[in-house]
Amino acid sequence: MDTKGRATGPLRPGTSNPGSIRISVGGVARNVAENLARLGEHAILLSAIGADRSGRRVRDQAADAGVDVSYLIESPDHHTGAYLAVSDQAGGLSISIDDMVVLSCLTPGFIYGRRSLIRDAAMVVMDANLSPSAINSLIRQATKYQVPVSADPTSVSLAERLIPHLPTLFMVTPDLPEAEVLCNRSLRNNRDQGIVAAKQLVAMGVQVAIVTLAELGVCYATSEVSGHVPAVKTQVLDRTGAGDALTAGVVFGILNDFPIDEAVRLGATAAALTLQYYESVCPDLSLDCLYNGLVT
Repeated sequence: MDTKGRATGPLRPGTSNPGSIRISVGGVARNVAENLARLGEHAILLSAIGADRSGRRVRDQAADAGVDVSYLIESPDHHTGAYLAVSDQAGGLSISIDDMVVLSCLTPGFIYGRRSLIRDAAMVVMDANLSPSAINSLIRQATKYQVPVSADPTSVSLAERLIPHLPTLFMVTPDLPEAEVLCNRSLRNNRDQGIVAAKQLVAMGVQVAIVTLAELGVCYATSEVSGHVPAVKTQVLDRTGAGDALTAGVVFGILNDFPIDEAVRLGATAAALTLQYYESVCPDLSLDCLYNGLVT
């Protein structure tokens, strides 16, 4: 569950700040799954929730969007994962805290026991909230069955979990600070540096690298091409989930044989649509609205 506070004036540390607080269903992998389901893909969510009201809300919203939630773990020993974000008056993230202890239920044994789902998948999309041992298990099974894996670093503190696996990952989707961790270098926030980072990730073994630059757009690279897609100018109500929508849009494009530049445009459009809502997933997302708003 995402709890998001946005200040209505300058943020003052050490005291209460006037603003608005909203609660919505979130989680990186869950957001990606919901976006994909809304675009018509068959998405199965492997995750864990608590046996609580928040867990039921997470399960119900994903199911209502068309996500297969039949493999969710419901743990009586943990509460549902939570994310707390505080943004400034412009919507920029000031600080956030995540509580994802429930994901310790996603053990290597659990993943191995669901290996048939991995075997039959067109693609596996994971976020780095998984433990290192669970990531190892997931990627090992996907490699065994030759199923491509797309990984979202999720945060600067978690990005390093992906470094040992870069040579075997199909796609990674970091923002610039996360790319700095993966590439082990300082990067300036501009288009050229985004492309440099994407090319370096490809040189490190990734087949498709997507580096997001917020309002500066998206950079991408493969072994054959590289480029940049500008951000769509749009009203920004909340930034949470925009990167997950971008990932889902790119994954959708790749699964449907779009050229990589067109897949990235789909992702950038999905992100722009999400920015217009307080929810972490655009509730009106569909193929029609995605194509109608396509970045040109």
